[in-house]
This record gives sequence, C-alpha cells and structure tokens, in this order.
Amino acid sequence: MAIVKPMLKASYKKYQLQFKFNALTSRGGMNVKNGYYLLISDEQYTGVGECSFIEGLSIDDLANYEATLQLLCEHITSGHAEPLPALDRFPSIKAGWEMAKKDLENGGVKILYPSAFTHGKAQIPINGLIWMGNRAFMLQQLTQKLEDGFKCIKLKVGAINFEEEVMLLDFIRQKFPQDVIEIRLDANGAFNASDVFAKLDTLSKFGIHSIEQPVRQGQLELMAQVCNASPIPIALDEELIDLHDIKKDELIRFIKPDYLILKPTLLGGFESCNEWINLAAEKNVAWWATSALESNIGLNAIAQWIFTKSETVVQGLGTGGLYTNNVSSPLFISKGYLGYNPLMPWGGL
Repeated sequence: MAIVKPMLKASYKKYQLQFKFNALTSRGGMNVKNGYYLLISDEQYTGVGECSFIEGLSIDDLANYEATLQLLCEHITSGHAEPLPALDRFPSIKAGWEMAKKDLENGGVKILYPSAFTHGKAQIPINGLIWMGNRAFMLQQLTQKLEDGFKCIKLKVGAINFEEEVMLLDFIRQKFPQDVIEIRLDANGAFNASDVFAKLDTLSKFGIHSIEQPVRQGQLELMAQVCNASPIPIALDEELIDLHDIKKDELIRFIKPDYLILKPTLLGGFESCNEWINLAAEKNVAWWATSALESNIGLNAIAQWIFTKSETVVQGLGTGGLYTNNVSSPLFISKGYLGYNPLMPWGGL
C-alpha cells in the first residue's frame, strides 16, 4: 500500500519588533526590526520559522520579498517538496523555511534539535554585547554585563570617536585584566585602507581576543593583507554574507582568516552554515555563531542548532532582551550563559 503524505498548508505573518534603545552600529541606528514568521501545518501540528533580514546588510531582494513568501506558501500548499530556485536570492526565507520544516517534523513545539540544552540540563556560554553609544551609555552597559556574570564581552567599535573607544578599552583593562575578561570587537567594516593597520595596532595593546570585519566586505585583497599583518586575530562576518563570484572555499583560502562568524538567517540556514563549518575545519579556521537581531523564535532555533555543534565555544546569542515586544519564550540568560527552561511556555506570535 502506498504511503500518502499529509497535505501541508503554509502562511506567513509580518512582525515589527521595537528596540528598547536606538541600536547604533557603524551602518547607522535602528529603532525597529522588521521580519516575517513562516508557518507550515499538517493535520496535527504547525511548525514556525523566522525569516529575518537586516535592511542594508542582508542580500535578500527586499523589493520582492513578500511576493516570494506568498509564492513559497502556494508552492508548499500545492504539495511540492523541492525548494524554489528563486530562494537563492532570499537566504533569510531559506532559513525560515528550514526552521519551520524542522519544527513541524518534531511536533510543532519549537524543539528543532532535542538535546540536553532543550531538556534544561545544559547551557550555552555567550558573550555580553555592548552597543555603540556615548561613553556613559557604553560604560552603563559594561557595568551591567559584568554584574550579570559575563566573562566575555563584545564591543561594537567604529561609530563614535575612536579615541573615546580606546579610552573605554583602557578603562576596562585597568579594572579587568585579560585573564578575567575576554574582549571581542566588531567593527562592522568601519575602518579603511588608510587607517586600519594603525587602529589595529592601537587596539592590540588591550589584549583583544579578535575583531570582526575591520574593513568593509568585498575588498578581498585588502582583507587578506589585514589578516596577514594584523596583531589581532581577524574574524570574517559580513564577508560571508555576499560572496559575489567567489566560492566559500576559495574565500577562506585566499583571505586566511582566524575565525568565521556564522549567522544562519543571513547565510541561508543551518545546512549552509554546516558547509562553512566543514570548510573551516579543513583549513584549520575556528568559528562561532551569532544571532542577527531575530526574535526569540529565530534565536531559539539558532541556539538549539549551535548546541549540536559546540558546547564550549562562547557564542553570540545575547540578543533576546533587545526588544520591548519580543515573543515570550523558555530562553533565559544567567551568569553569561543562555539556557532553556522546558517548563516555561511560549507566548503567541
């Protein structure tokens, strides 16, 4: 007897998250975060995924985004299982689709990768993110992160006066030496060919673990020179999002970075990130993953996937508290760790 697969129904829902503050990077400030939830249902369950993009950073074709989501929903509802070729231009939709399917396969309870993490028996070490702003604002955040028990902090640099950022790092190191607090930096491509080497030399005096994307992506020769000469280990972030005409393995081989920063919703989902991880292992390049301003729906999926890949590397997953109207979830942060309380219910979308 032939096995009849259940018919699926798909729909999407737009959201707009409200930041608790003006979230400043070298690309500018953000007060709201737009995105979509993708819902796929069978006769019993509904799987939820998040299609999360960042305007000005994601390579998704935003002008045709909602029309493509509608096409995908029609494609799923009509019984097609194969992916839409058009989704190659929509990595965040591919990621959301992957999440929703995985959730549906596991009963629609937002458990995509069952593990000790989702059973509440293990937690994920994370860095404490310090957002750009004036010195007082950054010091306020820093003080709170340290009081909360973080041992690794990540500071965004490049949007305010460089001398003020240096003063802040000097303040941190006077109070907390390298063996007490690990410092990661993220420049979001703020430096350029004329100042990057001098600034990296200055920053290196503060015992920096690594710096993400010191120069704007797409400058492959400059980035290769930076990785070769920098006194601080270099991590590629935005460089991975828009590869242009270069392949993944060619990019790693040419630039020779120390780290890769993996953001599943910007890179096309977990399978795409698994490819990066395998290539990095072949070339002796380390990695960690970060959330990219998703709601708790996406953050939850990313955290569960990460736990299957590494239980000890400090990850960048501390974004769940950025919004005033986030979906309530079992996720929590305690003493520099992200945990999951299976007894806590999910809120509605």
